[in-house]
Amino acid sequence: MFLGLQWYWWLVIVAVVLLSIPVKLKFMQWWSQRRREKNQRGKWGDGQ
Repeated sequence: MFLGLQWYWWLVIVAVVLLSIPVKLKFMQWWSQRRREKNQRGKWGDGQ
């Protein structure tokens, strides 16, 4: 097979990649929201 892997290993790899996409999107949304909140809080140097 391609690169010495059996066909079922390619299915496993594809499944892991497909399942990791929603997790990555969720993390990116959380990180963006966290950065926005952090920037709003300390924007004027009030420290609250």
